[in-house]
Amino acid sequence: MAGTTPGTPRVLRAMNDRAALDLLLEHGPLSRTRIGKLTGLSKPTASQLLARLEAAGLVVATGTTEGRPGPNAQLYAVNASAAHVAGLDVTPQRIRAAVADVAGGVVGECEVATPGRRADCVVRQVTDALDGAVKAAGLARADVHRAVIGTPGAFDPGTGRLRYASHLPGWHSPTLLDELAAALPMPVEYENDVNLAAIAEQRLGAARGHEDFVLLWNEGGLGAALVLGGRLHRGFTGGAGEVGFLPVPGAPLVRHVTKANSGGFQELAGGQAVPRLARELGVADIPAGPFNDVAAALITRGAAAVEGPEHALLKAFATALATGLASLVAVLDPELVVLSGGLLAAGGEPLRALVQSELGELAASRPRLVIGEVTQLPVLRGALEAALATTRDEVFDTTR
Repeated sequence: MAGTTPGTPRVLRAMNDRAALDLLLEHGPLSRTRIGKLTGLSKPTASQLLARLEAAGLVVATGTTEGRPGPNAQLYAVNASAAHVAGLDVTPQRIRAAVADVAGGVVGECEVATPGRRADCVVRQVTDALDGAVKAAGLARADVHRAVIGTPGAFDPGTGRLRYASHLPGWHSPTLLDELAAALPMPVEYENDVNLAAIAEQRLGAARGHEDFVLLWNEGGLGAALVLGGRLHRGFTGGAGEVGFLPVPGAPLVRHVTKANSGGFQELAGGQAVPRLARELGVADIPAGPFNDVAAALITRGAAAVEGPEHALLKAFATALATGLASLVAVLDPELVVLSGGLLAAGGEPLRALVQSELGELAASRPRLVIGEVTQLPVLRGALEAALATTRDEVFDTTR
């Protein structure tokens, strides 16, 4: 198209505009002089750039520098209200929604309980959660530029049906995506929940600067996200990373895994395995309650112990985790493994160190293991980050 050939003044201006906007997102308010230094632009060019962005509604003047010699300089920041996005995190128990401005600030949240969910009420519950977050942000649905919905499993790109998540009631209707598209006025994307946790870690947490890493998730179920060459690897049907189904030594061979909604690695190192291990090792005072809460409580106790049955439990759990991770490492040879989800966070550094040691003996390559840093609603934060990435590309494109 005429006027958009790389190297033309229009495109070069757009590249400079985007570089300045990204710097403002990274550093916060900056002066014209500071933007010029960071981008390598002259003062007149930086002034023209800021005037152009201000006229487009993408930056706003916000205060002045203080406490430095000489006259105070005008500061500029990204206009956070230039666009808004929504993220939704879906589990069998609830749908949590949030709205963020284009600068990444969360401006509204809502949670809708979904007990006994049926296919005919999923769309209403999704819209209720979204509308609640939009209302809390003081906005209308039409103000949301894009939404990303995270669910367990993945929507098969060939059929549009949810796979690998039989435990998510109401989400398996063949017409669901069409019904949601009709109900929501903005573009909607769907992503696996563990993949979204990996996006959050890549943008904001422990995986920043890493192009090849695995995120191992253990919260309710075992899953993994695979980031190769800086991009998520989803697989042919969207099922890459469904490692709970992985056959592993030390666990019975599970057949018809999708019907069983389980597999060897899940049986060996999932939350349901922890109370059983605790009983076998003679751990006293095993609490009652949902297995994932019980598992987290037991792993927390194990991480605090230096000997005895609780410490033995943590070591056994670390060996189970390393057994499955060894297969992933042998195939992918990642630079980094991020341990995420409530059960792995409960073990903290003591669990990480034990898994690192075990993996060093079970795998030929030895990636570095780290605990995830995005501990507050990582799936929801990843959904917002995914929506923001696409929205910024669209809204910040000054060639339009």
